[in-house]
Amino acid sequence: MVLGFAQDDQQGQIRFAAFVEKLARLGWNDGRNIRLDVRWAGADMARYKVVAAEVAAASPDVVVAMTNPFVTQLQPLTKTIPIVFTQVSDSVGAGFVSSITHPGGNITGFENFLGDIGGKWLGLLKEAVPTVTRVGIVLDPDNSSLATLRKAIEMAAPKLGVETAILGIHSTADIADTINTFAQQPNGGLIVLANPVTIRNRDLIIMLAARHRLPAVYMLRYFATSGGLIAYGIDQLEQWRAAAEYVDRILKGEKPGDLPVQAPTKYELVVNLKTAKVLGLTIPPAVLARADEVIE
Repeated sequence: MVLGFAQDDQQGQIRFAAFVEKLARLGWNDGRNIRLDVRWAGADMARYKVVAAEVAAASPDVVVAMTNPFVTQLQPLTKTIPIVFTQVSDSVGAGFVSSITHPGGNITGFENFLGDIGGKWLGLLKEAVPTVTRVGIVLDPDNSSLATLRKAIEMAAPKLGVETAILGIHSTADIADTINTFAQQPNGGLIVLANPVTIRNRDLIIMLAARHRLPAVYMLRYFATSGGLIAYGIDQLEQWRAAAEYVDRILKGEKPGDLPVQAPTKYELVVNLKTAKVLGLTIPPAVLARADEVIE
């Protein structure tokens, strides 16, 4: 299995532990009746290509592949090794599967978001901080899987009286200058799209947002628990547990092409009031009332 985290990233370890725990409940124990070969790909996109080649050459019984960039690298290398993906966006549009209900081929798995959530992120940011009129979309522009989310944000912007700008971040070196430049104009806010680069550098992004008093909405809960203002997204631990169930079914003889790709059905809203105080913001009661978790 391949995780898009560095090995020392606690969030990656938490996801791996959830997967292993679920496998054990299903009767699979590493070193007894299954062997787990774990690769930590981190944010280095060049490493994804190398790891994909290594994984395909090893011919495992199943590959668990996290994120679009890794599946993109792995897909051309095998048409027979079963692949269960997690944290992928728009698997049909990306060409990983022929349809959600009947994937066909050797790939199936679990998607992170439905495309229209991009507009919901923008609406949430505007509702929480009505003074925001400029929104920077922080993303890796080379990550094509984010295109649907970006377009949804851009389409929602005119109705909300917001101008958007793409804040392209290819590596850690780009982050400070990109956000510092955007912050030179007033009434700004951020929507930070999760990909290996932003995940690896989340503490830096959160710090820069606080320094410039930029309210921000993030895709994943742990951005808010790390100090981000608002997060709205899926419970990823449940997705990793579900991935273990698919691995179990494949090892018992089912074909990945017969297992439907599962889209998220529930999202969780987390609001960090500590960060709101630092930013000098009062989050409206209507937003707090909808929150699944409020950090005080």
